[in-house]
Order: sequence, then structure tokens, then C-alpha cells
Amino acid sequence: MKRRKIDLEEAIQDVARKKVEWRKTAAEGLDVDYALLLPRSLADELMSRLQQEVEYFDGELSKVKVFDKWHQIPRQQVAYGDDGMSYKFSGITAPAKPWLPSLRAVRDLISEITGTYFNFVLINRYRNGSDHIGEHRDNEADLDHNSPIASLSLGQQRTFILKHADVRKKGDKKRNIPLIKFELQHGSLLMMNPPTNKFWYHSVPPRKNAPGVRINLTFRKLLK
Repeated sequence: MKRRKIDLEEAIQDVARKKVEWRKTAAEGLDVDYALLLPRSLADELMSRLQQEVEYFDGELSKVKVFDKWHQIPRQQVAYGDDGMSYKFSGITAPAKPWLPSLRAVRDLISEITGTYFNFVLINRYRNGSDHIGEHRDNEADLDHNSPIASLSLGQQRTFILKHADVRKKGDKKRNIPLIKFELQHGSLLMMNPPTNKFWYHSVPPRKNAPGVRINLTFRKLLK
């Protein structure tokens, strides 16, 4: 059966008129809100549009520097945002491409429901269950650390793991703080509110039993 064509921008505006049912998770130094934001039909249409329109970095911008060695990123990545925006992390500077209409519409939706203006989005495309992102904190100097990071997930459901920084320590400084996990559903929005990124690392580990494509959009507010 042929899928009914959806007016993406109009459908996104309809979502903005509805009440978002948030589920809050709080712990020591952690404040996270999670909601199934987009209905499946809209999430399908948005993912289809992004699969067609988004052009990912290649060459040097598809690598990161770890312990003075360059490594290929185990996923595809690109950035979009306001004029002149760029993001420095892991030894690279990612220049923002101009907003696509679909990305701008989603940005405006999330900004409206959260009350935060986001001027940048980092897109990660996980091609299969082997693609992943290791433990890290989004604590770069370019970020406005008083603003949340909004993470919209599309496609294959993957596990998102949060680990307190003290769990990574050794000896007497190591603490036994439980991990916090989310199963990020197709069309879901996860908000990492301050001060979460100061104290908690997050990751999306490989999952052989999750072979489908996943696209993740992390909307951020960068300092100009």
C-alpha cells in the first residue's frame, strides 16, 4: 500500500499545538526529560526526508582525534545551523551548513515546546548496529552550558546509557552509582537539562540485534 504523502511542515505545526507528556528522570547531578514527541507517520516522513536531503561530512571532518591519533568516526555525522556557527570537538571544527527547511521546522517545534532557542544541530546517522558513540560529555567551551541539549531520535531503537563521572574513577574515588538507561524510540525526544552534562557521561553502544538505520539530531545552543 502506498504511503500517504504528509505535508511535513504543517504536521510539525500540529504537534506544537498538542500537550507533550514528559517523563522526568532525576538523580545526583542529573535532570533528563523524555517524551514520544512525533507520531509514527510524521517520524517516518521526517526520516525519509532526511535520508534524501542530508549530506554528511567526509574526509578529515569524518574523523576524530583521540590521544593524538586520528580515527574514523563509527557513524556518519554533519552539522547544520545559523550563519557562522561552528562546533569544536575531538580535534575538529565542524562548520554548520545552512538550515534545511525540514530541520528548521523541527528546530522551531522543539524551541517552542522547550522555551530554548537552538542555533545548531549535530546529526549522527547510525548505519547499522555496529555504528555507535562512546562515552563522552557534551561540555565543549562553545556550548551554552545553561541551556539543555535536545536529542531527537528517528529509526532504529537504540539504548542510551548515562554514567556518572565518579563511576569512571579508580581506587577510593570510585563510587557505585547505578547507570541510567533509555530505549530511544522512533520519534522520541530526550532533553539533557543542566547540570547533566557536567556530571554524567553518555553513550550509544553497538547492538548487533539492532541492525536498522538510526538518525539522531542533537539541537544545541552555541555561544556566538
